[in-house]
Amino acid sequence: MSTKRKVLIVDDDIDFLKMYKQILETRGYRVLCCSDPREALEHMEKERPGLVITDLMMKTLDSGFSFSEKIKKDQRFIDIPVVIVTAVGSKRGFDFSPQTSEELEAMHADAYFEKPIAPGALIAKIEELLEEDSK
Repeated sequence: MSTKRKVLIVDDDIDFLKMYKQILETRGYRVLCCSDPREALEHMEKERPGLVITDLMMKTLDSGFSFSEKIKKDQRFIDIPVVIVTAVGSKRGFDFSPQTSEELEAMHADAYFEKPIAPGALIAKIEELLEEDSK
């Protein structure tokens, strides 16, 4: 299976991991799940994904930001699309939604979604990012 079809999901919400693992696998993706960014980076060193989906707020408020920054600043992973999917706004009242492409880039992400997200919207964005990445 192509690296492009491997998706790594990083979230401390086990229900989210299970649900989206199943949804993406039915679409033909190989899905790897981690509940901790450190664990995810270790896994990425062994098996490179084609795309990463990460939550923002895990063990610490900025876990997802730090994780996406590490990916985008590491020459081995810089070309891997990162999708942030978070409920931080509804849980904490913060609004991290990027309003411009510059703000999205400053987040070290290629896409951003608030939870709950419709599976079709996430799948469409994944397919778009992987298509762009293969050009």
